[in-house]
Amino acid sequence: MTSNNTAKPLTITEQARRAQLIGVTIDLVAEHGYTGTSLARIAEAAGISKAAVLYHFPSKDAVVRAAYTSVLESLTGQVGAAVDASSGAAALYAYIRSMVAYLRDYPAHTRMIIENVAAGTDVGDMDGAPSRRDSVAGLVAAASAAGDYRSGVDPRVTAVIVNGALDAIVAESLDDPAFDTVRAAEDLVAILGRALA
Repeated sequence: MTSNNTAKPLTITEQARRAQLIGVTIDLVAEHGYTGTSLARIAEAAGISKAAVLYHFPSKDAVVRAAYTSVLESLTGQVGAAVDASSGAAALYAYIRSMVAYLRDYPAHTRMIIENVAAGTDVGDMDGAPSRRDSVAGLVAAASAAGDYRSGVDPRVTAVIVNGALDAIVAESLDDPAFDTVRAAEDLVAILGRALA
């Protein structure tokens, strides 16, 4: 019987243990990949038995899904707060800067996201959330509507370009930790400003 199958709320101890298991799973997937992360490895890293892990999560996939969801919620929360504090083109630039800053500051989260995509797991993005492309296209459309961008800017094309550039910045920083992601983000913002204004 697992605690997450019951209707009663989790105790503080159960919440703490689940948070610990999510944290070690993020680190393990970042270091060893999805296939290299087993229930035994999660249990060992948490200092508990496999049976104790299974008390909180019914399977390895369930722990990984919870860890991935935690990463996405953290990322979208931080980036969303930065975007919500701005408007027009400044909101798009806040997205770029905050996305790069988050992925630089939390490399294990970055690797967890990349591993989820690369491994082709069935762990998907948050239910009901718009795609990354659609979210950025909405920011571009809002910047155009605010008069920050010239008429005729294609929000979808621009979103694909922005997200592709962000992916390249992140990939480069993972290959070379000395890569200046802040400068890269600022250069991307400057390029967009010149090309779209």
